[in-house]
Amino acid sequence: MTPISDRLRDDPSPCLPDGTAVSSLIDPDRREVSMRTLVDPDVYRLELQRLFGRTWSVVGHVTEVPDTGDFVTRYIGEDPVIVVRDRSGDIQVLLNVCQHRGMPVCRSEAGTATQFRCIYHGWVYDEQGKFLGSPVAKQEMHGDILSKSELGLRQAQVGTHAGLIFATLDKQAPPLDEHLGEMGWYLDLFFGISESGLEVVGPPQRFTIRGNWKLAAEQFVGGDGYHALSLHRSQFDLGLLGTTEAITATTAPGMEGLDVSFVHGHAVRCSYLVTMDTSIPALDRLAILPPAGMTPEMVPALGQHLDADRIRVLAEARPVVGGIFPNTALFRFPFLSSDGELAGVVGFHTFVPKGPDAVEFWHWSLVERDAPPEFKEKIRRTTVQTVGTSGQIEQDDGECWPAMTRGARGVYAAEQTLKYQALQGESKPADWPGGGIVSEGFTKDDGQWYWWQRYFDYLTGKV
Repeated sequence: MTPISDRLRDDPSPCLPDGTAVSSLIDPDRREVSMRTLVDPDVYRLELQRLFGRTWSVVGHVTEVPDTGDFVTRYIGEDPVIVVRDRSGDIQVLLNVCQHRGMPVCRSEAGTATQFRCIYHGWVYDEQGKFLGSPVAKQEMHGDILSKSELGLRQAQVGTHAGLIFATLDKQAPPLDEHLGEMGWYLDLFFGISESGLEVVGPPQRFTIRGNWKLAAEQFVGGDGYHALSLHRSQFDLGLLGTTEAITATTAPGMEGLDVSFVHGHAVRCSYLVTMDTSIPALDRLAILPPAGMTPEMVPALGQHLDADRIRVLAEARPVVGGIFPNTALFRFPFLSSDGELAGVVGFHTFVPKGPDAVEFWHWSLVERDAPPEFKEKIRRTTVQTVGTSGQIEQDDGECWPAMTRGARGVYAAEQTLKYQALQGESKPADWPGGGIVSEGFTKDDGQWYWWQRYFDYLTGKV
């Protein structure tokens, strides 16, 4: 049987069963996307095959599987996978589907094991996915058509960056560094600013929203900052995102700054910090307002780990939210804790598709390994209360996506479009050291529009 990825490359311009060309669902000149993409089951099937079946996905954090045999179970699209640390210390990502009859070989969400045994007929695999054998060995119940070496679990390509574990089941997918491109520099500023790095605290939180996965992804991964002014207005009114005085479109914290977009579909929002005397050395300014998740005492060590450009960005316009195409959101921003003290939010989400009208929301909270224990707990608590599954910000977001999905089912609503017609365009400061398409000023639609263009690049076979 010809591999899926090869068949897709042989058919680069698909049509839906009613004859609609997939390419017609986006209007590049008017910058509009058909709302049909939110509810059509045939579009959804193409997404699983052409997008999640071929691109890189985040499946966890390296600190979730620190030792030999440690594993967690995750998803790439709707394909179940096992993320496991093997005997050589490498991380493997294996398709969690037995080669015999398709039963999952691992049914636990996390644990430690060096073998995985299917409960149905007892086929056994090691932590690298190799088929070891089955009960009644003398009878050779695996038959004589395929050798044992051909009966292993499918292995994904695996890569890590700034502690995140990436995987793709497409053996022909380009390297992870190519997928990330210049986004890798910013990803280091989110999760790789210290020598010891970050660690996950607790298992990821999860819940299912009855909305299309793309609505969450294009908002977070595409870097939609505009919605915060209205949807998250309560956070401003309570003073949790800055002063409560004279909140307007231009004075609301986070509305002005740098938006960084990428043709690969990633995005980053860099927020200007409070005005400080720029004659003060950057590290001294960082000691006054440390990166979220760090204490002032941890700041001097940054000088031994980061170059001058990265330190200056952290001191002047640090990344606060961002996303990795197609479905991973990143967070690292200051926020008031429940005791009224300045703390921070550090973590990431993935949006796992569960059909055209459902998405499973996964959230991980992160803390600096070297932070004091009581400060770690404050960051964990603040992160969960803010962007966890019942967090005060995510309750706002979760109100919109189901309603938008339901609306797209209507006859006339399906003919309507999602519009991305307010673009900032590139206006990169001359001394900005990072790559990407940098837009300075009020946040607009640039990142989301690049996200949708990359999405259709995958669905129409351009990549």
